[in-house]
Amino acid sequence: MACLSRHHHHHRSWLTSPDDMLQRCPLSAHHHRLRDDDAEPIYLPSLSSAYRIFPVYAMGAPDPIWKAAEKEPILSSFLYASILAHDCLEQALAFVVANRLQNPTLLATQLMDIFCLVILHDKAIQRSIRLDVQALKDRDPACLSYCSALLYTKGYHALQVHRVAHALWHQGRKVLALALQSRVSEVFGVDIHPAAKIGEGILLDHGTGVVIGETAIVGNRVSLMHGVTLGGTGKEIGDRHPKVGEGALIEASATILGNIKIGEGAMIAAGSLVLKDVPPHWY
Repeated sequence: MACLSRHHHHHRSWLTSPDDMLQRCPLSAHHHRLRDDDAEPIYLPSLSSAYRIFPVYAMGAPDPIWKAAEKEPILSSFLYASILAHDCLEQALAFVVANRLQNPTLLATQLMDIFCLVILHDKAIQRSIRLDVQALKDRDPACLSYCSALLYTKGYHALQVHRVAHALWHQGRKVLALALQSRVSEVFGVDIHPAAKIGEGILLDHGTGVVIGETAIVGNRVSLMHGVTLGGTGKEIGDRHPKVGEGALIEASATILGNIKIGEGAMIAAGSLVLKDVPPHWY
């Protein structure tokens, strides 16, 4: 294992465009043998699953998956099963969230089949799960790596399950979508109605206590802290939930009620109660 902490022999550039981010590179089944004249042979994988899932790590830096396995051998099996055993981000994500949401009557294998069936046939979701993990890495100082975001961040997990539930809702599979919503609420403490429309590049930081109603719309690149409510006033029917513009920041425990607009780039302070429209770039 120790030899795998050396710099990788191959270099690939960071994939920046959405199309590039969706590419799936072939996974080699062989290892390359490197040898200097006066050094011991080193065996390195030509392209590990971790590089396919997180190509930023193929820029010459040691693979943090292997480093984590070296530092904490007790996690080796967990890291292999969660990331390295899978061919792409979609499968790894499906495995991780399925195992977190399973219960005695909703099996992990069933959940993984559902998630894979939806995600692997929906390029919009494939794009969103990558932009969401990038948002987490860019905007959350506590996020150590892309791998830690995928493995441990329940706000990210809850958001991706919502994306699956949203797709199922529009396929007419509303009972299953609501079952996923309920299970996510129980496990992660995040309650997002499957009909709510959520953009890409979303940071759901911590996630605990976030509630998003049925007719809410959240634009691209929005950041929602813990305890945020996008709810109704209880006096309306139909379109009754907030519309949050692109790039807005909603701080912790802010409550936004009714069919109102939060303008693009607006910042809502922690603990605020908002009942009226907020103009763009207001703070």
